[in-house]
Amino acid sequence: MAETTLRKRIWGWFFFDWASQPYNTLLITFIFAPYIKELMGDGTSAQAAWGFGIGAAGVIIALLAPVLGAMADISGNRLRWIWLFSIMYVIGSSALWWAAPGSFNLTFTLVLFAIGMIGMEFATIFTNSMLPDLGNKEELGRISGNGWAFGYVGGLLTLVIMLLLFAEDAESGKTFIGISPIFGLDAEARESTRFVGPLTAIWYIVFMIPFFLWVRDPKPTKAPKGATKRALGEVVKTVRNLPQTPSLFAYLGSSMFYRDALNGMYTFGGIYAAGVLDWTVVDVGIFGILAIIAGAIFAWLGGRADERFGPMPVIRASILVLCGVAIAIIFVSREKVFGMPVGPESKLPDYVFYLVGAAIGAAGGVIQSASRTMMVRQAIPGRTAESFGLYALAGKATSFIAPLSIGVLTTVSNSQQIGVTPLIALFLIGFVLLRWVNPEGDTNKWHASS
Repeated sequence: MAETTLRKRIWGWFFFDWASQPYNTLLITFIFAPYIKELMGDGTSAQAAWGFGIGAAGVIIALLAPVLGAMADISGNRLRWIWLFSIMYVIGSSALWWAAPGSFNLTFTLVLFAIGMIGMEFATIFTNSMLPDLGNKEELGRISGNGWAFGYVGGLLTLVIMLLLFAEDAESGKTFIGISPIFGLDAEARESTRFVGPLTAIWYIVFMIPFFLWVRDPKPTKAPKGATKRALGEVVKTVRNLPQTPSLFAYLGSSMFYRDALNGMYTFGGIYAAGVLDWTVVDVGIFGILAIIAGAIFAWLGGRADERFGPMPVIRASILVLCGVAIAIIFVSREKVFGMPVGPESKLPDYVFYLVGAAIGAAGGVIQSASRTMMVRQAIPGRTAESFGLYALAGKATSFIAPLSIGVLTTVSNSQQIGVTPLIALFLIGFVLLRWVNPEGDTNKWHASS
């Protein structure tokens, strides 16, 4: 009976990845971002605006994440926090329906987008902190990889649904299979593409049901008096003591940079392709399907590599692949592919970028899963949620660097290709900092200082 219960808890935990992945897949990368480019009419301006908007949301996440994590450890019941941020997720994503061509307000749209994104990121902190409860250290890499692969499949299904039944070509008004959008949605008013917001919210609501039914949190349900003040004090103390735990300190620093670079790839992949290669929402969607399929397969394979070799070599190999991809992206355009001129009707740039997308999906799925299990090894004993709050802080403390530097460099150079070059430096910094990370963490030092 205990084994059956644990299996259901693991599957319930998997369903968070399945339910939440469409925010990344449909909104951040493959459908909504290219749609914003179409509304604005200029890829360079859209890439800059997208960078500034997501960078601002990242600052808010960075400031609040560790405190919220500490409060969850102290006051308990992580499920209550997940409920709260799930509401933000649903409100922010569903409201994107109002980003209509005739009444488009960029600032209002970015605010709504940020609300949903903040909800997703904060809910992820608390679900990630549940990972150590699902198995022993040797099993966590496989569990994390399976969860990430499961999430990718959920994102893939929603993307296929959008392309086949909803997202219309801006010129023909037809979906990928040549039909009018279902439910009588008005293609001319872009209702079928704007439906991506409500679809993301509905998907989340439906598939979080198994999570809330099967996942249980053994934490106390009532917050002690002064929990907020105590949580803030714990975070300050932990941050002050980080130099005494060099492995955790180095890993937070490393992941801070390489995750920022990866998020930059995800955030700007769709809008970059739409601007540089003149892709439509449907073109970007096909690119997304290839990336997600590769991500699901390699997240599953990476979980097994993690289980066998540990997360460190998996992370290092993934960073090298992603750095190579970041360099390759710069040399692919409608006019040239790696310096070789191509004609205006050539499909070579498209095929090469499809391969680039598959590489991003594959290495990205592997590194995110392995990074999650590495954080479990580095986590402060008894303060897992706070540790994942610090992990989120590390992921967001510089999360404005990639989008804002891309926004600034794109604006100054007036080139989307030059604009994405900061990603290369971020990957390399993250790789170098891994040198000071102990794969087994600083457990003994935490025990000694507690």
